[in-house]
Amino acid sequence: MASVQEKLLTSVTNDKTSVPKNKITIVGVGQVGMACAISILLKELCEELALVDILEDKLKGEMMDLQHGSLFLKTKIVADKDYHVTANSKIVVVTGGVRQQEGESRLNLVQRNVNVFKFIIPQVVKYSPDATIIVVSNPVDIMTYVTWKLSGLPQNRVIGSGTNLDSARFRYLISEKLGIHPTSCHGYVLGEHGDSSVAVWSGVNVAGVALQSLNTAIGTPEDKENWQEVHKQVVDSAYEVIRLKGYTNWAIGMSVAELSESITKNLSRVHPVSTMVKNLYGIENEVFLSLPCVLNSQGLVDVVNLKLKDSEVAQLKKSASTIWDVQKDLKDL
Repeated sequence: MASVQEKLLTSVTNDKTSVPKNKITIVGVGQVGMACAISILLKELCEELALVDILEDKLKGEMMDLQHGSLFLKTKIVADKDYHVTANSKIVVVTGGVRQQEGESRLNLVQRNVNVFKFIIPQVVKYSPDATIIVVSNPVDIMTYVTWKLSGLPQNRVIGSGTNLDSARFRYLISEKLGIHPTSCHGYVLGEHGDSSVAVWSGVNVAGVALQSLNTAIGTPEDKENWQEVHKQVVDSAYEVIRLKGYTNWAIGMSVAELSESITKNLSRVHPVSTMVKNLYGIENEVFLSLPCVLNSQGLVDVVNLKLKDSEVAQLKKSASTIWDVQKDLKDL
């Protein structure tokens, strides 16, 4: 007896399998991973979204919860702890890793995350050798370097989310101070995604008007308007959000979706993301830091040669040294 499906549908092909044109994988279904997932889904960036994690119940629960919203989506949701589910991804977003324990040094945290990535990254590359990897796990600059070393992929296809979020926070806080929408306030935070980040005050502008031309001391200790506090708030904001709600997730999710959009839609937009900076601005070590980069379907294709002031270059070098001091002692890479 024919099934309901057979009565409903008339088959015209024996092969109903197809490879999705735009597939994105999220590794890790914690708060950050799921914020990335929902942001990507709401932007309708992929035909298929794959979730992967070692926590099977959590993974299945998140998959089911998203699948139950399929009526409102244009994306197929799949999930498995086995990385075969990630096959043929165009973008792989890595949010997995371990959290810092009380009293644990930064180096120990990084080394534990290196050990986690030694499992994750080879699996990702095995099933999606042509993917662009976006690393979100912290400390993101070091983990992007680790991913590059472990993956064997070219530099243009290993990107750290970097200071894309720091710069978004920067522009938002400037907009609040000026009473102008963030999209009309332009400026970058570069370097480390963290305490040694560099606010590029020389480039901050609204409609092409450089704020430094209106206040030559902007961002310095001599500034009577105390714009320096804006960058301090950028650095402190993650700690403040974590203190208040226990973690950050929504803004980084939206940030990662924006990076993914530039890649999937071949937009060639400029984003401050983490990339190899050796031989740039006098930096001699193999470290990843954020600079303004062009992202399109090929991954990270160009770095914008930003004209920085000597003081800003010095800060960037200091940021590189901060990262290198931890990175140089990593083992098993």
